[in-house]
Amino acid sequence: MARRLPKLVAFDLDYTLWSLWIDTHIGSSLTRDGDTLNEVHDRFGNIVTFFRDVPQILHQLRSAGVVVAACSRTTATALARQALSLLLVPPKAGDSHSTAMPAIKCFDHLEIYPGSKIAHFKQLHKKTGIPYSEMLFFDDEMRNKEVQSLGGVFCCLVHRGVDNACFEQGLQNWRSQHPKKVLDAAEEKTGV
Repeated sequence: MARRLPKLVAFDLDYTLWSLWIDTHIGSSLTRDGDTLNEVHDRFGNIVTFFRDVPQILHQLRSAGVVVAACSRTTATALARQALSLLLVPPKAGDSHSTAMPAIKCFDHLEIYPGSKIAHFKQLHKKTGIPYSEMLFFDDEMRNKEVQSLGGVFCCLVHRGVDNACFEQGLQNWRSQHPKKVLDAAEEKTGV
């Protein structure tokens, strides 16, 4: 990940980071068995787990200083937050000093509520000050590409969940659309 990265990478949850709809496939409460990594379940035995490559992608972004956000239009807001709080992300690969941590700590911002994803991204822009052109979004639903109307958000359509190939393709496509870094106001003043 030595090449230029967006300042913010956002992920949808359902069928993007995990293989279900949290509001229809999962019961009312989630639990984790002890320190089980990357798996929680409801009382019916339905399992929530990140796709295989997601934990390491989250580690890569965090290590690179990229702002990470979850953007979901689910009606099961509390359940989605509970899943992120209980899911333990395995330690960073190859880092003996790294430990497992709750997935929710991998995200700087959680925009998890019903409605258009345009509202989610307007909130991210308001909270972070990051230009839309420095945002990359992974989502499995074509309708959510509407965020591109904000003037620079690049939406990468996910077909079978985020994996390394999908992630790298999204980065490559974002770079081709935004070959030059957009300076924010602070950088323009300081010349950094």
